[in-house]
Amino acid sequence: MNEIPLTGNIKDIGLPKILISLNRHRKTGTLIIKNPVFTKKIFFVKGDAVFASSTYEDDRLGEMLLKSGKITLEQYDKSVELLKKTGKRQGAILVELGYITPKDLFNGVKYQVKEIIYSLFLIEDGEYEFIEEIPKDEVITLKMSMGNLIYEGVKRIDNWTRIKREMPSLETVLTLSNDPLSIFQDIELSPQDRKMLSIIDGTKTIKELINNAWISSFEAMKILYVLLSIKVLEEKNIEEKPEVFKEISVEEILQPVFEDESTFINKVDIMYSKISFASPEEILEIKSGTDIETIKKNYYRLTKEYHPDRQYGSTDPSLKDKLEAIFNAINVAYETLTRGDTYNKSSAFSMEKADKYFRQAVINFKKSDYKTAAEYFKKAVYEVPSNAKYWSHLALALSYNLETIKDAEQALLKAIDLEPNNSDYYANLGLLYAKQGILQKARIAYEHALRLNPDNIKAKKGLQNIKK
Repeated sequence: MNEIPLTGNIKDIGLPKILISLNRHRKTGTLIIKNPVFTKKIFFVKGDAVFASSTYEDDRLGEMLLKSGKITLEQYDKSVELLKKTGKRQGAILVELGYITPKDLFNGVKYQVKEIIYSLFLIEDGEYEFIEEIPKDEVITLKMSMGNLIYEGVKRIDNWTRIKREMPSLETVLTLSNDPLSIFQDIELSPQDRKMLSIIDGTKTIKELINNAWISSFEAMKILYVLLSIKVLEEKNIEEKPEVFKEISVEEILQPVFEDESTFINKVDIMYSKISFASPEEILEIKSGTDIETIKKNYYRLTKEYHPDRQYGSTDPSLKDKLEAIFNAINVAYETLTRGDTYNKSSAFSMEKADKYFRQAVINFKKSDYKTAAEYFKKAVYEVPSNAKYWSHLALALSYNLETIKDAEQALLKAIDLEPNNSDYYANLGLLYAKQGILQKARIAYEHALRLNPDNIKAKKGLQNIKK
């Protein structure tokens, strides 16, 4: 998915596309949306919306608690009086007065944040700007998938004229998304939405789906509008990619994966530990020469099992990065082993050779024989030039020799070109520049790594060393 402009008007792009882009590109920073009446902000950390604020009076916490019946008008007035005298936060005052519990406050803030975000979907015209920066720790409260946020927000739109204007032509054929990131995202669909999904077969137009619906035309149109907004549905193109999930039923797609947290975390740790050195066949849990249907089935199963949205069911803070790394590795493995829905045997042979060279290179690297390691990494890259991991390891081996350090830079830039959202590659690029004394470039590389992943330890240490 292409990145959206960081400034513009939401009427030109649409809030769902803006949020999905920020989420998919793991952006950290603040999305500011303004109109003549108010300014609202959504704070992001690695693509997740974690907090929101608003200058609109009705969006204040006290007003939210009053409208939801959590406090009385008398309690509200008393808290406002103390707020003006002390300057304390209204939530803290309400807890001190015993009107609400700390848990009520926490849930109230989460409710407030979600309501602020949902309200933005009703705005049709407003300037937006995304500023890349790291939000303060104190603003992190929300833990909810982007799919669910967009789903709940778009469902609040009841403007027929707007929905009709933003929908594709009525003659457009709709199909299920071919993107596992979209099709398996964490969204609690309503029974009506599930029923609509069950009749999407890649042959019916929007007009046919509406005319044959069991509900009113407006309700049917709105359901399709919502499902398109969250990318579960997409327009069917004449020259489309093979349908990876064609043989899978909607029931299978929507069936949740049941697993206790400790078992799941252990499984993720095992998978994460092997993706750096595993071959595509090993990642997809198949043997060399496996037929295309089996590859697809395993791809389906693994992208569902290791979907990044499964982080929301866990308290482990490291799960997000691990799942995203695994999910990306699964996709790279699948793309490597398939060519337009036809399994390429010569490609499989190249992969096998590359894997053998890579493993030998790692053995030499561990023995500190960097020159021989680089030769084997080069052979791996020659066989499979689309593997970013191979280029990254080649760069590392080349960096140990001053005569080949420029080649190391080119190899690392190639890895970045193949996987532009990998923060480790930028951190390694920073280390490479720092080693050559090119501190300005090193700083830029480290900062870019931290924008992709604010917790990147190598980038943090690298910046600290530059500042000393």
